[in-house]
Amino acid sequence: MVKDINKQIEEAILEMAKKPQDAAGYHKLSELYLAQQNYDKVMSVLESLLTVQPDDERALIGMGTMWFYEKDFRKSLQYFNKALEINPKNYLTYYNMGNVFAEWKNFQKALFYYNRAIDLNSTNPEIYNAIALLYQDFDEYVESKAYYEKALSLDPENITALIDMGNVCFKLYDYQTALELYKKVFALNSDNKIVALCVANTLTLMKDREGAYSWFEKALTMEGDNYKAYICYAIALSEFEEYDVAVGMYNKAIALQPKETNAYILLANLYTNFNHLDEAMELYKKVLTIKPNDAEVYMLLGNAHYLKGEIETALGAYKSAMTIAPENDEYKLIYVQVLDEYVDQKNSGEAA
Repeated sequence: MVKDINKQIEEAILEMAKKPQDAAGYHKLSELYLAQQNYDKVMSVLESLLTVQPDDERALIGMGTMWFYEKDFRKSLQYFNKALEINPKNYLTYYNMGNVFAEWKNFQKALFYYNRAIDLNSTNPEIYNAIALLYQDFDEYVESKAYYEKALSLDPENITALIDMGNVCFKLYDYQTALELYKKVFALNSDNKIVALCVANTLTLMKDREGAYSWFEKALTMEGDNYKAYICYAIALSEFEEYDVAVGMYNKAIALQPKETNAYILLANLYTNFNHLDEAMELYKKVLTIKPNDAEVYMLLGNAHYLKGEIETALGAYKSAMTIAPENDEYKLIYVQVLDEYVDQKNSGEAA
């Protein structure tokens, strides 16, 4: 297959050399490079075409899309605006401009361009998916669900819409609908490890212990990294009060990826909840050797010291958190409250 594409590329380059003014040759070559995921070459070919035909709408949209994936949204928008000047009736340009403003978290402009795209192409499910995701990003879950439903009415097996609508239903505490959507995705794509975990997590919140465990075990047998699976399984075990087994599952996650911090923190939090403060503090300190500037972990470490009665040490940890995140008012409030408590104890002779 690789040899076949390389041969086609050679032929396309020769064809372009014979017809340097023919846009079709450039587009064919750019598509071949896109199939190889050679994005630098795609952009090079499209730029060459635009020097020959600066008003080639397809090339402008292609360049805008490439810069979008490069996260240079200003350049992306420049190309889309140029394409819009050439053809104000192409829904794809409006859709892509909506994506740019969505990345900028500009809700109103993103929605404006998506709606313009719908005016020009009302049967494209991806536009409704994009609007649904926009509402989802702004925590407007009811509106988001309505747009996912519209997308699924146009394409009932749209996996992106099924998963995302499942996530929205999950946020709305409609676990039964979320479960049905996740299972539908799994029926369409039975090697989707993430969706298997979504099913397991949903069953956990529905208090179906055996069902949840069964899906966690299924996920663990599937191809892919098990770090997240171990963590989700451990959380579920804690929900069902199997704490010792949960500890073992967190330790499996830690052994699998010792440089990742999430499992350390969650295990430390579990220890803190059961007043195993020394074990918790050791784990928080371990995290800080991996991520020395994690303000939240300094706060958690401070809380553990506070619960153990080590107020001065707790204040030191809180102060470190404030130094790292001086804009966080919650950290300041906790520090001030504990400091006032400490001063009162000192004044009354209670503090060591």
